Amino acid sequence: MSRFLRYTIVIAIVGLVSMPAAGSNRLGTSGKALAQEIQSNKTFPVVLERARAVLRTGLNAGSGYGEVWIRDLNTFIELALEVQDREQIRESLLVFFDFQGADGNIIDGYIPAAKANVSYDYILSPDRPQLRGHKNTVETDQEASLVQAIAKYVRTTGDTSILRVKIGELAVLDRLELALRFLLEHRYDTTHGLIWGATTSDWGDVQPEHSWGVRLDESSHRAIDIYDNAMFVIAINDYLELAGRNSAKAGQWQGVAARIKTNVRKHLWDAQRHKYRPHVYLEGSPFPDDFDEERIYYHGGTAVAIEAGMLTGDEILLVLGDMVNNMRFAGAGSIGLTVYPPYPKGYFKNPSMVPFGYQNGGDWTWFGGRMIQQLIAHGYVEQAYRQMLPMVQRVERNDGFFEWYTVTNEPKGSGLFRGSAGVLGKAIHMFQAWAQRQ
Repeated sequence: MSRFLRYTIVIAIVGLVSMPAAGSNRLGTSGKALAQEIQSNKTFPVVLERARAVLRTGLNAGSGYGEVWIRDLNTFIELALEVQDREQIRESLLVFFDFQGADGNIIDGYIPAAKANVSYDYILSPDRPQLRGHKNTVETDQEASLVQAIAKYVRTTGDTSILRVKIGELAVLDRLELALRFLLEHRYDTTHGLIWGATTSDWGDVQPEHSWGVRLDESSHRAIDIYDNAMFVIAINDYLELAGRNSAKAGQWQGVAARIKTNVRKHLWDAQRHKYRPHVYLEGSPFPDDFDEERIYYHGGTAVAIEAGMLTGDEILLVLGDMVNNMRFAGAGSIGLTVYPPYPKGYFKNPSMVPFGYQNGGDWTWFGGRMIQQLIAHGYVEQAYRQMLPMVQRVERNDGFFEWYTVTNEPKGSGLFRGSAGVLGKAIHMFQAWAQRQ
């Protein structure tokens, strides 16, 4: 029996037992009892203080990364603003606009020139000669991440003056729109009405065709996925909040967001399996013809889709049930499992992308924590609490915020990964705020 047939049978059986019922009460226990349990949880304050301590020490992605990455900074900026100098964070955000391309594209990250020793095609800025930028062109989340990060900065600090700062001839607010327009003009497929990137595993930035796999080239296979499009919709909504929903261009961008959501539903959502299709290919797949990729479940992109308002309350419960089943079937420690089942061995040339390795089935709190946040935001606090516990317990057990975990809960990657600290710290804040309201 193939691994995929076994997966289908077990999910069908386990789902009957453990999947939360659609339309069920958001709190199986009383709100007051759950609030008391949250407030008496001794691990939460320990993990929150450790997260703050980690975020006091810098803005680079983690101990394994010298760069300040926008996709990472976007996920821990709110907690960083609690413990770091606001002006320093403000300046770090403005750096990205100094490296913005004339077409509006945004780099992934930047690093001091003296430390620029990775094999990137480094990007230079005459206004930042001491820094080097880089962009993983297989991914399509850099522009959306910067818009979201600026919105979080403004929301947290109330500092709207950053939007009026001029970089060259354009103010920051105009540059944010230029970044969004880059996606429409250079990463938009008119046939499907959705934006595209290279083929990657869920939210990852490694394509299968190369031993490193971060650059688009003639061997890349362009594809549409849920993560990129959900990030785009969130960014449009954030831009509208910053620009004002009655601004001259608001109607146009509201229309774009609505069309993206409609087309995601049409081309990516599999209602029968209540999951998103991994990819819609524009010029063919890089994988063998007999490979049934449709069975692979993308956890991270699904969490971001919930944030983008792409799933109903009942569908959120269904996908949570699927994630829990996937976690149990894989033997993983949390619902942060990137994908399940993983892509088979040899399907990615990058040696880190073995089954259950790195972005191919590794367990990432960086995205699992975002699913927790969305469960709380949509009222599923009890479910969120139960799924949060293994994430915070392993932080305490391993004395750190690791980049990812194996399915046997062994920590891997950066031992100090700020994205994990940021998403868990924010989730703890959300739990505490909810408990105080009860």
